[in-house]
Amino acid sequence: QLQACGGGVVQPGGSLRLSCGASGFNLAYQAIGWFRQAPGKEREAVSGISSTETFTYYADSVKGRFAIFKDNSKNMAYLQMNSLKPEDTAVYFCATLRSFKANTAPTVSGGIYWGQGTLVTVSS
Repeated sequence: QLQACGGGVVQPGGSLRLSCGASGFNLAYQAIGWFRQAPGKEREAVSGISSTETFTYYADSVKGRFAIFKDNSKNMAYLQMNSLKPEDTAVYFCATLRSFKANTAPTVSGGIYWGQGTLVTVSS
């Protein structure tokens, strides 16, 4: 089971850190993806990280602003979001991935276990 948290309301230019915790299995051996879904839009991949943390992926829209990382000692994965924009407003989900390739967007169909989603609202 995965649980995502850390969403909230933030002003444009602000920062949030989303957390993804696992119970029942070890995230150290899992590739992780972060996805988001804005109202009326399809779920899209935001970022991904390989199980060994060697490779990452970022959507062009968040490159340079978001950072994905894991803390295996805490069995957690994170998405650090900086310089947030109103267009980043969405429900964010974490998921374990069936497979992951460097610089390749994770797919929704490739997600195995999903967190419940956490809402990020960027508004002044």
